[in-house]
Amino acid sequence: MNVNQSAPPVPPFGQPQPVYTGYHQSSYGGQPGSTAPPTPYGAYNGPVPGYQQTPLPGVSRAPPSSEAPPASTAQAPCGQAAYGQFGQGDVQNGPSSTVQMQRFPGSQPFGSVPLAPVVSQPTVLQPYGPPPTSAQVTAQLAGMQIGGAVAPALPPVGLGYGPPTSLASASGSYPNSGLYGSYPQGQAPPLSQAQGHLGAQPPQRSAPPQASGFTSPASGGPRMPSMTGPLLPGQGFGGPSVSQPNHVSSPPPQALPPGTQMTGPPGPPPPMHSSQQPGYQLQQNGSFGPVRGPQPNYGSPYPGAPTFGSQPGPPQPLPPKRLDPDAIPSPIQVIEDDRNNRGSEPFVTGVRGQVPPLVTTNFLVKDQGNASPRYIRCTSYNIPCTSDMAKQAQVPLAAVIKPLARLPPEEASPYVVDHGESGPLRCNRCKAYMCPFMQFVEGGRRFQCCFCSCINDVPPQYFQHLDHTGKRVDAYDRPELSLGSYEFLATVDYCKNNKFPSPPAFIFMIDVSYNAIRSGLVRLLCEELKSLLDFLPREGGAEESAIRVGFVTYNKVLHFYNVKSSLAQPQMMVVSDVADMFVPLLDGFLVNVSESRAVITSLLDQIPEMFADTRETETVFAPVIQAGMEALKAAECAGKLFLFHTSLPIAEAPGKLKNRDDRKLINTDKEKTLFQPQTGAYQTLAKECVAQGCCVDLFLFPNQYVDVATLSVVPQLTGGSVYKYACFQVENDQERFLSDLRRDVQKVVGFDAVMRVRTSTGIRAVDFFGAFYMSNTTDVELAGLDGDKTVTVEFKHDDRLNEESGALLQCALLYTSCAGQRRLRIHNLALNCCTQLADLYRNCETDTLINYMAKFAYRGVLNSPVKTVRDTLITQCAQILACYRKNCASPSSAGQLILPECMKLLPVYLNCVLKSDVLQPGAEVTTDDRAYVRQLVTSMDVAETNVFFYPRLLPLTKSPIESATEPPAVRASEERLSNGDIYLLENGLNLFLWVGASVQQGVVQSLFSVSSFSQITSGLSVLPVLDNPLSKKVRGLIDSLRAQRSRYMKLIVVKQEDKLEMLFKHFLVEDKSLSGGASYVDFLCHMHKEIRQLLS
Repeated sequence: MNVNQSAPPVPPFGQPQPVYTGYHQSSYGGQPGSTAPPTPYGAYNGPVPGYQQTPLPGVSRAPPSSEAPPASTAQAPCGQAAYGQFGQGDVQNGPSSTVQMQRFPGSQPFGSVPLAPVVSQPTVLQPYGPPPTSAQVTAQLAGMQIGGAVAPALPPVGLGYGPPTSLASASGSYPNSGLYGSYPQGQAPPLSQAQGHLGAQPPQRSAPPQASGFTSPASGGPRMPSMTGPLLPGQGFGGPSVSQPNHVSSPPPQALPPGTQMTGPPGPPPPMHSSQQPGYQLQQNGSFGPVRGPQPNYGSPYPGAPTFGSQPGPPQPLPPKRLDPDAIPSPIQVIEDDRNNRGSEPFVTGVRGQVPPLVTTNFLVKDQGNASPRYIRCTSYNIPCTSDMAKQAQVPLAAVIKPLARLPPEEASPYVVDHGESGPLRCNRCKAYMCPFMQFVEGGRRFQCCFCSCINDVPPQYFQHLDHTGKRVDAYDRPELSLGSYEFLATVDYCKNNKFPSPPAFIFMIDVSYNAIRSGLVRLLCEELKSLLDFLPREGGAEESAIRVGFVTYNKVLHFYNVKSSLAQPQMMVVSDVADMFVPLLDGFLVNVSESRAVITSLLDQIPEMFADTRETETVFAPVIQAGMEALKAAECAGKLFLFHTSLPIAEAPGKLKNRDDRKLINTDKEKTLFQPQTGAYQTLAKECVAQGCCVDLFLFPNQYVDVATLSVVPQLTGGSVYKYACFQVENDQERFLSDLRRDVQKVVGFDAVMRVRTSTGIRAVDFFGAFYMSNTTDVELAGLDGDKTVTVEFKHDDRLNEESGALLQCALLYTSCAGQRRLRIHNLALNCCTQLADLYRNCETDTLINYMAKFAYRGVLNSPVKTVRDTLITQCAQILACYRKNCASPSSAGQLILPECMKLLPVYLNCVLKSDVLQPGAEVTTDDRAYVRQLVTSMDVAETNVFFYPRLLPLTKSPIESATEPPAVRASEERLSNGDIYLLENGLNLFLWVGASVQQGVVQSLFSVSSFSQITSGLSVLPVLDNPLSKKVRGLIDSLRAQRSRYMKLIVVKQEDKLEMLFKHFLVEDKSLSGGASYVDFLCHMHKEIRQLLS
């Protein structure tokens, strides 16, 4: 999505959302919605096959124990709101006060049948109050069941009242026992919440006692009955209920000040690890957004709804409506819960197979033997013991590795270990490096390799005695025996041609064709380089950088510059034979900045003047890279080329390209050619660059098609980066370009690198994704690798794994540092192995899974039609969830969608990937944009893909101005926008400030220094610097968001109902997209249909 283009006109803000054919639905103003066009998925329009459609006579019996009050008069306990945790005017995961959603009426005729519920497995049952009628309970199975329950052998313990049928709701507004709201009828699969799906199980005599006091997030209505019975396995008296890692149960309610309405869990408890056998875990499922409903003494949003605290109105039927978005898993809620539960304690890496906190949580890491999640994240921390089990679950086993990740200042960088001339100690057979998992035997004289079990002798200089536990007495003095990540200084054996490398060099190669000069780019760049060269990366305490620099300018020919310190003026040498590239000078081309400072400054002053009157519009490209590589080869060093390029290289030369942009190929079998390079010349060139350790960073400034798919081949294969500034204008884009350039030049890079991932017996690395080159099946070759780049590795079984010994990964990166030192960086990680599928599903990480699936799909478009790639993703996701449903979830009706706790966000995130510009482009997305995003995502880390596919939407006027913390995010949907508020939306590449049409005049004045909404300039990219608290807060927040991301995000101010708003709405990923992508609600229905088909 190119934010620099003007978008086509947008429909008005209040437009109706897509609705299902034949169903009445309210739109923003409560008016009936229009009929929507069919979506790209199967039967969304109309009832999903297999659901009960016929009314059932009567209601099932209430439980014999006691009687509930009549449903229509059920009232919330005094002072409690009946639904969500947040007030009506709040936009915390619920519609704002100005966009009130319609809900079910308070009571409803028994003839109508809601669908069976959507469920998250399992939840905590409430031990208080009179039991609800089964009709009421069924209505609530609106909740989704999401959680890590495993299939019981006996009938599930829980509230099993009534026969296994879905009945009409006796009270549509009765709050659910879980966190989700009532499930509208005739629409999506309901999600069920309690372990024994209420209303769908044979009656039970007793249920487990609840160990921890817990206020139900929907505790407004009748409570669950108090029950007693035998303890479940793993459950003790009085303590908290046993729960799995990543799942939380709630502490006892806390006292609230008078007048406070609180219906959510009062506070987050610490995470707990499961010691339980497969059985009935009790756990609070803290993740679907709070359901909002009528508040005490407020008018109802629709006729017939009870206003709690006032008299109930007469029952009135309401036409069925779509699934309530608040009743399905909310990414915001999951992120918030994880921050609350896991952000305060350091993550200690000593325990094998621990699932780390989410990437969205700020936490400290203490390395105690496993690599920090900042370096390695896995799709699952508990992997199946056999390949059959892995095939059955279809969960990809992958690790996203970021070997040179930058750490926060409070965490120590990896220690550097110097073993002298003997070099690092390794296994003789598999060549794994010494690590904490190696086992010393025979009094310390030998060690057994943890990867291949080979017994090796310990060299005399490394010998140390063992203590009574068999551990070396110096284990805690040696990083390689006690830490997950560390570095070894490499010996000369690890260097090219058996000699230590020279420090690397940077070569700046500047396009001086007509477009580059006219736009002001050349002058801006030369001015910036004068100061930027003082900030080249340097080692630790070095006073100045060891990196040497060189300069080339080019259009149809190349100009090399001699900037030797002894010269009074720089000398220019022109090479016009671009077909046979050579470097015309050696001495004086690559120089030390401080020695040649005066000559370099003189050159940078002269370049814009020298080419000021150029009329040359044609450029070459491949010969420029060839020249840079030859210069590094002549200097016998590795290095990086910084290329600044403006147009399609059409001049006669190797690598010449033609304009092949053709939108008619979209959605055809030939669409894949748009992502493939035009010619094989660039792959050959890239291979030569990698052999020389020449990394290429490309800055593109196109005004039209430049064939990014072909031009990005060399940066992609050499471990470099591509930056793109479409329609570059100095006044609008200089801040973004200069910020990216400064960061790119200053960041620490490892040059001429080789990475290998070793695994213990039973699994092996089979596939790799990222910006690198591979000449064999095991070594990842990187001409350059920086702290932002990741390599994603997929593993497959080649033997059976052992539950006791687990599985081990070791990533070893050999590289040359900025000072020219050869080093080995080692990361180790131990994972658990399981024989039960439930253990696999309990220890997955959805964010890493999505990172892998996106990269898999984005590589797939090179060889397969986009539709095939999309279908493959949907099928795999359905298989993962169907396997859980079949093997781990407790028995329940087919009408329920049951999602594992750790994967409840898989559908919403996967839908975002499917709707992305690469897989489903809108009309305004260019071919170059798609190719650009495709190569960008290939080396993103988990945090970057998380926010890229599901952007953050932050309301700015809801939190107190004096608060220093970031405002809590809301879900990425138009329903969450209040026209009286201002929102920031960011996805790591784009940053929007959306201004509602009814924003208070004072807010407009404070932020924009104009008196009314109409005077705000749409498309503004800089906020005025004003001396008031709101302006300071918003500008501070924008700065902090930019600091968190690896690329500068240019701000775009979007006014409600302005033409730019369509561009902004493209990032509201829970809604239906203009390019035909399904809304989250629709996609969840579609996934449920797919799962049911697989199960039947």
